[in-house]
Amino acid sequence: MNASRILWILTVGIAATLGWYLGRNPGSATATKTDPSGPKILYYQSSMHPWIKSDRPGKCTICGMDLAPIFEGQAGFTGAEGLVTLSTNSITVSHVQTSPVVRQPVVRTLQLNGSVDDDDSRHRILSARVEGRIERLFVNFTGAEVQAGEPLALIYSPSLLTAVREYLALLKGPAGAGPIRDAAALRLAQLGLLPSQIESLPRTFSDTNLTLEILSPMTGTVVGKTVFEGQALTVGQPLFELADFDTLWLKLQVYENDLGWLRPGQSVEITSPSLPGLVLTNAITFIDPNFNAQTRSTLARVEIPNPLESTPTGPRRRIQHRVLAEARVRVASEPTLTVPRSAVLDSGQPLAYVELGNGAYEPRPLLLGLRGDRDVEVKSGLAEGERVVTQGALLLDAQAQLHQLVRPQATPTTPPSTVGQDLTPEQATAVADFLKRADAVREALSSDALADFNAALPELHEQADRLVRTLTNAPAWSEAMARIVPASHLDPAPDLESARKEFHRLSEPVVGLGRLLRPLPAFATLKLYECPMTRRAFPGAPPKAAWLQLGGPIRNPYFGADMLDCGVEVRP
Repeated sequence: MNASRILWILTVGIAATLGWYLGRNPGSATATKTDPSGPKILYYQSSMHPWIKSDRPGKCTICGMDLAPIFEGQAGFTGAEGLVTLSTNSITVSHVQTSPVVRQPVVRTLQLNGSVDDDDSRHRILSARVEGRIERLFVNFTGAEVQAGEPLALIYSPSLLTAVREYLALLKGPAGAGPIRDAAALRLAQLGLLPSQIESLPRTFSDTNLTLEILSPMTGTVVGKTVFEGQALTVGQPLFELADFDTLWLKLQVYENDLGWLRPGQSVEITSPSLPGLVLTNAITFIDPNFNAQTRSTLARVEIPNPLESTPTGPRRRIQHRVLAEARVRVASEPTLTVPRSAVLDSGQPLAYVELGNGAYEPRPLLLGLRGDRDVEVKSGLAEGERVVTQGALLLDAQAQLHQLVRPQATPTTPPSTVGQDLTPEQATAVADFLKRADAVREALSSDALADFNAALPELHEQADRLVRTLTNAPAWSEAMARIVPASHLDPAPDLESARKEFHRLSEPVVGLGRLLRPLPAFATLKLYECPMTRRAFPGAPPKAAWLQLGGPIRNPYFGADMLDCGVEVRP
């Protein structure tokens, strides 16, 4: 085989190999087809996900779209406000960790304090019903256990003795004296004798008796004694105070931020310093509806059985009267959208950083609900399945703040022959009237009032047409008016989502008009706000949008009550 034939075979082989390679890598062929005299390509970037960049052509790793070339002199695509991007090494070094947004109950353990008291319905104060004198005390100390019908003291009372003797005399009288005997027995009961005591008088009382017994009306514990032997008595004077310790009431102080979690019937774990190592489990039986405005709290009641127990020194109650106690109540809400508490940064406006992929993290303002031990309820701002940063969020927030500080501030441009041009009184009135109508439309959406939105449209159209007629002789405002007229003719909407889409058509030119008006003294109080989350407001909505208000505070028309204060004021 001669040399020319060998050279021909090698040429054909190289050409075939190169053709196969270019067929397998079309991007390489594209990359080589650049005009050396044209602008230099700095990098390739995803227009939908600006943090996805590459030094060669390809597709976005998130949406699959082709990466667009960014030429020398171009700024490239910008991401959402506050977006932070980290390299793989930075994520590892910063120990950034994420957790999914899940739907589950919010669980919380409430720690409540209180004291143990006796059953109010079984608490008695025994007072003197007659004048007399204490001759003897059978119970002469507090803490004594007494049984119903057990004698507490002997009393000498002439009036009581007289009533007893009259009753006994009537018992010996004729049968027709029955009503009089009943009245005499009723009088003895009013003077403090128990029914069993009145019944036994014919057997136990004689003409020589000078004293009568004061009997205990209930079984319980003496918690108060205010008389001594030999003491003279007056009607109504307190003698003994009795309480039933068989069932005690634990009264727990509940502050208003915990009140919404509690319901009668919830199980409570009770501990007390007086009962080391003992845990009692009972249920809440009552929550006092009388809220204390000074302490901002109310009382929850737990009833605790407290029988007598045998001890080497005799019977004793397990729980002592008025000891301190603590209660743990484990409560849970209905399943709801939650994130870990560590994911929420709260320095006025709660927010969390959402992982977007490829090292990008976006701050999201949140509207929070219930706060649990480990999780917190999210009313709005996140969707189920999104991942939020649970560790390293403070570092991301610090980096976002640093980017805000070092970001070059755009120099506001002053439209020639517009800013600074004064308006005639008639023109200023027409502008003000139109802005009031536009603000009424905005306020209807901020209040989630669809009917008010539709009702405000006819007058908005009328004021826009009047505005155009009034500013016909003001050429400097003609460009703004050309955008206002078609945008102000909104269609009535069947639902709030459609209404917000209609409003967005109006809002953009109104914001442009507001930027021109604010340098004028008559319109210096106009407010411009911007929401960074409007992509969720309606299908096809932009990532962020601005709106005009006649004054503060901020009232977001894109989300209404769900996120009424979501957004920031836009400075000129």
